[in-house]
Amino acid sequence: MPRQPRRRSYDQYCAAARALDVVGDRWTLLIVRELLAGPRRYTDLHADLPGVSTDVLASRLKDMEREELATRRKLPPPAAATVYELTARGRELLPVLTALAAWGAPELAERRPTDAVRAHWFAIPLIPLLHRLPYVPAVLDVRLDEGDFHVRTDGSAGGGGAVYGDGPAPDADARLVLDADTCRALAEGALTVEEGVKDGRIEVTGEGPVAAALRGE
Repeated sequence: MPRQPRRRSYDQYCAAARALDVVGDRWTLLIVRELLAGPRRYTDLHADLPGVSTDVLASRLKDMEREELATRRKLPPPAAATVYELTARGRELLPVLTALAAWGAPELAERRPTDAVRAHWFAIPLIPLLHRLPYVPAVLDVRLDEGDFHVRTDGSAGGGGAVYGDGPAPDADARLVLDADTCRALAEGALTVEEGVKDGRIEVTGEGPVAAALRGE
């Protein structure tokens, strides 16, 4: 099937402009953020994107399918649900979101009363830090007051090409317990994981060599 023409364009022969033609619309990169956790149902996406209307979400997903950033498929029974997932090209946006998260981390200094929050929104800022730990490959659970998520540094990418996932992982090598302020300090580069463990800002639980190494044992 031939690709449909884009609805809008900067009409500039520039790589950055062409990239923004594809992902520059409001909500598109945040949908990518959600789908980096693996296949998601429309209802789950809507629940974790507070503020987006159903019409806008549906429109952005159609745009992402047209641009071959995401695909839609039906899960086999007993689930029998339709899910959206990133294509290989869509997953290539992880470094883009990682860079945006690093650049925007100082903006989290003050949480506004109107701010929604989900635990897994802290995953992308933490991914590069956890990947640089000397005790990888590993699967690490992260527990915040806001909830749990897990990050895979084992190269397996999990189901559907996921680089992180909501909730704890059944095969986790260790669990890190910390708060949102510590996550922000890590993302800003003001704190390392090792310093956080030493200072008691990060608690490490679990058995095995990865957990022991994180605790400095």
